[in-house]
Amino acid sequence: MSTSAVPPFALHVADAELAPDPLDPEQIVSGTPEVTSAVLWRTPDGAVEHGIWQITPGVVTDTEADELFTVVSGSAVIAFEDGRVIEVGPGDVCVLREGDRTTWTVRETLRKVYTVRG
Repeated sequence: MSTSAVPPFALHVADAELAPDPLDPEQIVSGTPEVTSAVLWRTPDGAVEHGIWQITPGVVTDTEADELFTVVSGSAVIAFEDGRVIEVGPGDVCVLREGDRTTWTVRETLRKVYTVRG
């Protein structure tokens, strides 16, 4: 489901099947976190993407894209290079900015629905 030709649909996020989306080993700070995801829709030019992303417990680093996401389940602490810290859990909406360098401490498997502009 990754093109703009996808017809309207509804999906129960908690039951969605996700595919492995391996992390770069250099991103892993501690633990053995595993990422899975599913692209639900993207614009033909790839500028906007909607999907589901999940990560198991551990600590990872990332360089963010422009993103809005809603946490469906699980929890994490997102620490920014400038010292800001955001805690997220079920029902929380978060906005990340392109280029932000972050460290994610995932406490319990986190599943989110996201929109990325890139």
